[in-house]
Amino acid sequence: MSLEMPPGTVLSVDGVDKTFTLHLQGAQRLPVLRGLTFDVSRGACVVLGGESGSGKSTVMKMVYGSYGADAGRILLSHTDRVLDLAAAEPREVLSARAETMGYVSQFLRAVPRVPALDVVAEPLVERGVDRESARARGAELLERLSIPERLWTLPPATFSGGEQQRVNIARGFVVERPLLLLDEPTASLDPRNREVVIDLIRERLARGVGMLAIFHDTDVREAVGSAVVDVRAFTPQAAGAGV
Repeated sequence: MSLEMPPGTVLSVDGVDKTFTLHLQGAQRLPVLRGLTFDVSRGACVVLGGESGSGKSTVMKMVYGSYGADAGRILLSHTDRVLDLAAAEPREVLSARAETMGYVSQFLRAVPRVPALDVVAEPLVERGVDRESARARGAELLERLSIPERLWTLPPATFSGGEQQRVNIARGFVVERPLLLLDEPTASLDPRNREVVIDLIRERLARGVGMLAIFHDTDVREAVGSAVVDVRAFTPQAAGAGV
């Protein structure tokens, strides 16, 4: 079957269902999402809305390929073709992550004892950029996010929660990919650094990067969001209640 997306679209989620099986509760099946549908255009930031527990992080993990989908399609404009992430092989998902999808989660996951500057530069090095240039770009982002230079040679595990999150943001923004997933990137940040992240997001949007985001902060959502997808509208409970 031919895979097609609307012009200017980087991500198209169409009719996606998701159910979890609770193996510790007698294999009980818990429907989470039904018929989830939305598009992310280049240069737009689509925000997932709904209260805690409504399924926002589940959506993000399905797009990133960490969770499978039970039905529907998750189409990604990947290099020179359209890839259905819901049906992709693991190697294809890894290729999409390397070339097309960036991801900034709430928590930094890094190899212990690796200096913060190398943690940030690593995605560029993996793409073939020489280490000196990668570290220079990483240093620019760390400086912009107010990580003191004296900390750059230390492992982020020794940092505060807010400092770790800023390292995480720098790592996520060091490579520019067509789609960027943001899972509450500003949740641990002070107002000044939230403004820095808003500026980074706006700069990428202006260059045509598409974004799918979850924002804890209302001011961030209002500053950069292009549209809101209310995940509650696609939950079986909401559908049954006529919401």
